[in-house]
Amino acid sequence: MTQQERQDRSSASNCPEHRTTTVERGPFCVARCTCGWSGPARRARSLARTDADGHTAGG
Repeated sequence: MTQQERQDRSSASNCPEHRTTTVERGPFCVARCTCGWSGPARRARSLARTDADGHTAGG
């Protein structure tokens, strides 16, 4: 983990709500959250969005 990622994660831990996005990395798509969580790499964007929905529903 880079120093920037650590700073992003520590500042996001103060965030009261989860905001998710998807990020494309080559042929894969990853769901990420402002709390520092990230889902597994998926080939289908729809699966990455489902991971993100599951994360926000679970708190």
